[in-house]
Amino acid sequence: MTKNLHYQQQGSGADIILIHGLFGSLENLNMVAKGLKDNYRVTNIDVRNHGLSFHKNSMSYQELAQDVVDLMAMINIERAHILGHSMGGKIAMQLALDHSEKVDKLIVADIAPVAYPPHHNLIIEGLQSIKLEDINNRKDADKQLSAFVDDIGVRQFLLRNLVAKDGKFNFKCNLDNIQQCYRQIMAANEGKQDFKGETLFIKGGNSDYITAAHRDIIHALYPNSRAKIIQGTGHWLHAEKTTVFNKIVNDYLSL
Repeated sequence: MTKNLHYQQQGSGADIILIHGLFGSLENLNMVAKGLKDNYRVTNIDVRNHGLSFHKNSMSYQELAQDVVDLMAMINIERAHILGHSMGGKIAMQLALDHSEKVDKLIVADIAPVAYPPHHNLIIEGLQSIKLEDINNRKDADKQLSAFVDDIGVRQFLLRNLVAKDGKFNFKCNLDNIQQCYRQIMAANEGKQDFKGETLFIKGGNSDYITAAHRDIIHALYPNSRAKIIQGTGHWLHAEKTTVFNKIVNDYLSL
């Protein structure tokens, strides 16, 4: 029996699927979903090894894209707009390359289809170092994690993965699988052909995840693409300026 991704659905209309980033869950794009549900049927998903979805020790973008296609088949979505942030953006881009017939418009939030150098090693080490048996609340976990991650906002985001059951804390995400698959997660998108559909890249003005050096590879793989920059935002642009982000998305989809 095929395992399918955990998802939530709201609204009605044309379909749009939202895909979160590394260490996240479908909750991370709830504010985006709220801005879309009046005009679209919005499907938020948990990527494998995240949230309430299944765990598997492989995370190539071809597999992660196929997970979405399998879910679409299960819930009878023939074709959809696809929006992804960060790692979710790479999944969305791979889905467009491998299954172009499934994608209407593609929206990629602050990521390029390139390989990135490792930059989550301290985060992974810090999360794995938390002594779950010694914590009674997220504050205890935050104290342990602060030795590895300085930014309190990043720590709060990461610790959303902590869940309590019967008085014991565990992680929703599978840290061991993420660590072992980290090289796959940092890899570039590759396809046998380009995606000629309409594509929008949305960049955080203060983020360096998309740079001028990525322009050629973006246009080679997504020749019908354009870009928008949200000034005064970093990598978490959809959370930092939700209203602006949602307006850009809605305006683009309505063209």
